Amino acid sequence: MDLQNWMDKAYELIVDFGPKVLAAIAIWIIGSWIIKTLIKGIRKTMDIREFDPSLQKFLLNLIGWLLKIILIVVVLGTVGIETTSFAAILAAAGLAIGLALQGSLANFAGGVLLMIFKPIKIGDFIEAQGQSGTVKEIEIFTTKLTTPDNKEVIIPNGSLSNGNIVNYTTEDLRRVDITFGVGYDSNIKQTKDVILDVINTNEFALKDPAPAINVSELADSSINFFTRVWVKKENYWAVKFDLIERTKEAFDAAGIEIPYPHTVEIQKKG
Repeated sequence: MDLQNWMDKAYELIVDFGPKVLAAIAIWIIGSWIIKTLIKGIRKTMDIREFDPSLQKFLLNLIGWLLKIILIVVVLGTVGIETTSFAAILAAAGLAIGLALQGSLANFAGGVLLMIFKPIKIGDFIEAQGQSGTVKEIEIFTTKLTTPDNKEVIIPNGSLSNGNIVNYTTEDLRRVDITFGVGYDSNIKQTKDVILDVINTNEFALKDPAPAINVSELADSSINFFTRVWVKKENYWAVKFDLIERTKEAFDAAGIEIPYPHTVEIQKKG
């Protein structure tokens, strides 16, 4: 008799909930396919309209998660679970999780700000939070940089969006600033001419804006010449290293001394 009662109850449950469960499974499968298709369509549209790659990935992730949450709510409602109660539980859980993950939410908000105002984009060389590197990826919570020595640096978006960012890639031109110090016996005009000759023989140094060479300081042991040369951003380091090396060689050839500390040895006799 007990077995019969159990079978009757099982049959009732199957009759009552079976169609709902099957419907929920069907909705989940169809909904997942629809979401995947929508994401593909949105990605193609973004590609056609040439959306920024970092913004594209961020928006696709965000849209995907929102659609999945809506699908879960629909599936639960189909099974018979009160979605209003579920929404209240979800809101309470969201509040508790939000309080526990304030840092993560700040990083999420920072990611949104980076996407909206676009101070950086993938491929930019930046300096931020004490790190320098090329932007490799901008995710929802973090931004990845690749340093010049090929290390990966991960910076939280909250810190990145609230701190100072130096973007070396935004402008097409950069200025190379170098200070050369020469001895007080050196002739100022001759020194300027030597530096200018080195600049003019560099193929990447721009004539417009014109380079500038000025006496910037009469230091304790040297006359300092502040040298400014404009270059295209991709030639910055090549020009800087070349000017330093060849100016030293040109000073040596012209007999212009670069001061340096001298050590005097006192020998004891006897």
